[in-house]
Amino acid sequence: MGDLILFKTVFKKEFIEMKNYLFNTLFSMISIYMIFVFMFFGIKFISPQAVKFGNTIEGLIIGYFIWLFSIFGYSDMSWGIMEEARAGTLEQLSMTPFGLHRVLIYRIISTFLLTFLYTVPMLFLMMITTGKFLHIDLLTVLPLILFTILPSFGLGFIMSGLGLIFKRLQASFQILQFIFIVFLLAPSDKIFAFKFLPFSLGVRLISQNMIHKIKIFEMNRLDLLILVIVALFYFFAGFYIFKICERIAKKKGVLGHY
Repeated sequence: MGDLILFKTVFKKEFIEMKNYLFNTLFSMISIYMIFVFMFFGIKFISPQAVKFGNTIEGLIIGYFIWLFSIFGYSDMSWGIMEEARAGTLEQLSMTPFGLHRVLIYRIISTFLLTFLYTVPMLFLMMITTGKFLHIDLLTVLPLILFTILPSFGLGFIMSGLGLIFKRLQASFQILQFIFIVFLLAPSDKIFAFKFLPFSLGVRLISQNMIHKIKIFEMNRLDLLILVIVALFYFFAGFYIFKICERIAKKKGVLGHY
């Protein structure tokens, strides 16, 4: 019962913040959409053969959609910790009976749910802009999206943990967002080792469904197994590193300082 109340509280807080900063949210979405428009028409101008992002316009839509999803998840985790530290509430959260890590886990769930409010309308807007309408099978695409972006939360845990100790890591936060693009572009269908990178395999499997209409039970079982293992590995590795950093920050007495 206590966990349910905690989840409802965290979800309500995230939703209220999103609603209160609606202008900033809308401006961010317009900026994100304009970046996509420039990319799309840039590719059309240069020609699809000159600039390859998943080799197709459909691949561009899916890659950009997953990049947005992962960035929102990663940013909410990493920047959220810094905001809590700046507001002076981080140490209070760590002293609750639930513990800071449980609060953050419920924050992840809330972020995943609320991110749909950002990304799904953007997905349809990108499809309308390009004239390429993708197949959407929720029973297939939702679990694939979940395990594809789960590593972003793990990486967010790592950066959050480092932020507890070193405080100012804004530059590294921004650099990592562009590294995500490298992961998305990694050709996991050609090089087996790339399947163990974050996002790469997931984007390919999502493309199989949204472009070629392949259902999840028709996909390669080894690929699905690797996707799940990789997602859980990055998530729990990030969570473990965060807990280590949290203990170090408490020992140094800097948990509540920014």
